Amino acid sequence: MPLSMHQASIPVFVRGLTVLSGLLRKGEAHARENGLDPADLIGARLAPDMLPLSGQVQRASDTSKLSGVRLSGVAAPSFPDTETTFPELQERIAKTVAYLDSIPPDALDGSEGRSVELSFGSRKPTFRGDSYLLTFALPNFYFHVTTAHGILRHKGVKVGKADFLSPAD
Repeated sequence: MPLSMHQASIPVFVRGLTVLSGLLRKGEAHARENGLDPADLIGARLAPDMLPLSGQVQRASDTSKLSGVRLSGVAAPSFPDTETTFPELQERIAKTVAYLDSIPPDALDGSEGRSVELSFGSRKPTFRGDSYLLTFALPNFYFHVTTAHGILRHKGVKVGKADFLSPAD
């Protein structure tokens, strides 16, 4: 049986969000155990022109939700980017996973051939559904999950490759 668009997308996004949730738990524990202000971790960046940890979580959430919408046509909830605490970020991840889990697998049937048009100002790239998923959506999603991992590690949180590859959930 060939790999379906559902198999290549929804479980992958859910797993990545599960990884992100585990990273945040480790970040929150690190702050508590070391007497750090959690806001310092949530606002941390790898470079001045990059989004902070909170923004990385928000973009990972948005990328997975928008991918679900674009490939399935199932409307996604809108979340304002107002999270400033670890519990709020965890809640956003949980709501994103709940949305993704609500998408029926058959809603993605045929989405590999669907036209997906994005808009970046004057740039409006158009993809076939399979190309959108594999060359844009998943790389973008993992960029933000990886950057969140890098921010936490840079700030001294004990996270490594195993935390990224094998979430302890």
